[in-house]
Amino acid sequence: MPGKFQLPRQKSLIAPMIRNPFVHDLRLSTWDKIQIAVGSVTIAPIRFLFLLILLLLSWLIAIIATMGMDASKPMAGWRKFCKRILVIMGRTMYFFMGFHYIKIRGKPAPSSEAPLMTCAPHSTYFDIITVFVGEGLASGVSRKENSTIPLIGALTTSTQPVLVDREDPNSRRNTIEEIKKRAQSAGAWPQIIIFPEGTCTNRSCLINFKQGAFFPGMPVQPVALKYPNKLDTFTWTWQGPGGLKILWYTLCQFHNRLEVEFLPVYHPSEEEKKNARLYAANVRAKIAAVLNIPTTDHTFDDCMLMVAAGKSDMPMDAGLVEFQKLREKLGLKLEDMRQLLKQYSSIAEKEGGVIGIDDFAKHLNLPVTEPLKELFSMYDRDGSGRIDFREYVIGLSVVSQPANTEETLQMAFKMFDTEGNGKITEDSLAAILRSAFNMEKMDISDLFKAVDKDGNGFITYDEFEAFSKVHPEYAGLFKTYQDLKHEEELTRVEEEIENVEEDSPELEVLGSPVEGKKEA
Repeated sequence: MPGKFQLPRQKSLIAPMIRNPFVHDLRLSTWDKIQIAVGSVTIAPIRFLFLLILLLLSWLIAIIATMGMDASKPMAGWRKFCKRILVIMGRTMYFFMGFHYIKIRGKPAPSSEAPLMTCAPHSTYFDIITVFVGEGLASGVSRKENSTIPLIGALTTSTQPVLVDREDPNSRRNTIEEIKKRAQSAGAWPQIIIFPEGTCTNRSCLINFKQGAFFPGMPVQPVALKYPNKLDTFTWTWQGPGGLKILWYTLCQFHNRLEVEFLPVYHPSEEEKKNARLYAANVRAKIAAVLNIPTTDHTFDDCMLMVAAGKSDMPMDAGLVEFQKLREKLGLKLEDMRQLLKQYSSIAEKEGGVIGIDDFAKHLNLPVTEPLKELFSMYDRDGSGRIDFREYVIGLSVVSQPANTEETLQMAFKMFDTEGNGKITEDSLAAILRSAFNMEKMDISDLFKAVDKDGNGFITYDEFEAFSKVHPEYAGLFKTYQDLKHEEELTRVEEEIENVEEDSPELEVLGSPVEGKKEA
């Protein structure tokens, strides 16, 4: 009976509302194209020239401000005055990029009250504007090697960022200690600005916040960013226009709108101080509520899986699974997901990046039969008739792996071992598979050779078990087949009872022998 063994849909594994927050489909109307064409020969070149001039001047001021500076102490005196000039220069650069007026809501808190600013959603390099609109020139968290990059290095150093040394095994602890030290300086150090999503999205949702900024347990000021322009030339994601194209299109717009909303300072509870994950989730919820957008469990690791999917000649979004959620619920690591993606790409259609019932049957060397349809429906969580990568991973973990037990394997082995001598011959395998799955002789022969690793003409239990571990789908298939056979047997018995009752109506009148004795 189709649908009898459908897997219950756990709310914790339901697909996200936003399928792909890492794609930006920039569609230009005819008018947009005309505007960009005109802007490319008028305002854009002039703006770009002014940007270069201002960037070089800022670099010169940054060189002067950091010359002979002790990086372990906050800037003071004339160096601090140079930072104020850099703030003006930075804001002027944005003016020449078309951000003539930036709408500010709320009030930036001083670093003595909120040593950290957490900004979201992070969707573009234009988000750096938040460095210039707060209380002075804000710092950031940057890789140590960034400070040595020509031009950019001096500008980065002038903000006095918290530098992360990736080669240092104690880097994470040192970063937390440095943030705590600055937070306890009574405002001597500048605020530290964090984009906790860790990568750029299309602003359709807030993805999972990284916990690094929340481990110190210090108060933070959440900051919400909006780009209300009708034509979104700002968003820079993994799938979409490149960085230079985004910059040029933005320079071609006469006016670019940006809204920055400073939320009230968030003071963590004692529980949140001990639980950075809870702290990060609650701050994210505050920003999401202001922006009226959902939250998802996508992370930067999903981006890595997108890239891997692209390298496998599949659509990049085929690799999106909400990795953080699957890691927590199913205990999967990123390397596990990469291996599963390779396996999935060998089964799925290259164009659509999904698995149909025929693809599933081909992968298992089986014809499309009722047991196979039942197993397929367990994987196909949304009933679309297609299995995407997320459903495939969940299916393996929730359907096939639990069925791949010692008890199930022994039961299946005994079913094929018709002679009871601990060996499965090709003939005995064929007899069952033809009956159960209508398999062709050639397909059975190929499957037998795949399991019979030593090629001695029979399959031992060890070979059977080893094959099932690599192909857990078969265990789920055996289990489904057994359930269907059991259901058929129950149906047959019920029909026999009904037939007996129809042939002997007097039984209904007389009742059972037990009832007769009671009445007597």
